[in-house]
Amino acid sequence: VQLQASGGGLVQAGGSLRLSCAASGRTFSSYVMGWFRQAPGKEREYVAAVSWSGGSIDYADSVKGRFTISRDNAKNTVYLQMNSLKPEDTAVYYCAAANVMRPFVAHDTNGVAYWGQGTLVTVSS
Repeated sequence: VQLQASGGGLVQAGGSLRLSCAASGRTFSSYVMGWFRQAPGKEREYVAAVSWSGGSIDYADSVKGRFTISRDNAKNTVYLQMNSLKPEDTAVYYCAAANVMRPFVAHDTNGVAYWGQGTLVTVSS
């Protein structure tokens, strides 16, 4: 599976952005999809994940109520709608695919099977 993230950019605090991650291959629906982010000088951290059918969704506490993850299996795409952005949301955002939810909810990057190339989100104050 190859993952291509897009949608990053520069936005003012309080603004919104929508990230997309398009996957190649015919097995997209068999993967749990999610997002991690990495700010300069910091470790990569978990953001959100969505199960194969979209029936189970999980968020990091830092983004609950502001970010929404969704997927469209017909389009092989996962989305991250980010609202009420804060300067501390500034990071490179990476989409990820795994066989199960555990790597996401356990914040375990070692369990991710595939990574996208990352898209930069910059939130100005």
